[in-house]
Amino acid sequence: MQDFFTLIGNLGFPMAVTAFLLVRIEARLGALNDSIQVLTQTIAQK
Repeated sequence: MQDFFTLIGNLGFPMAVTAFLLVRIEARLGALNDSIQVLTQTIAQK
């Protein structure tokens, strides 16, 4: 039983942190992509 808790501690926590960070970064990447598209359109108009 102790091995199971160690396994969860060693694998579960890093996986949870990774998932949390990926969700946060995904939103920022979407906003960055939108900004780059607007910048590209603005440069193309000039």
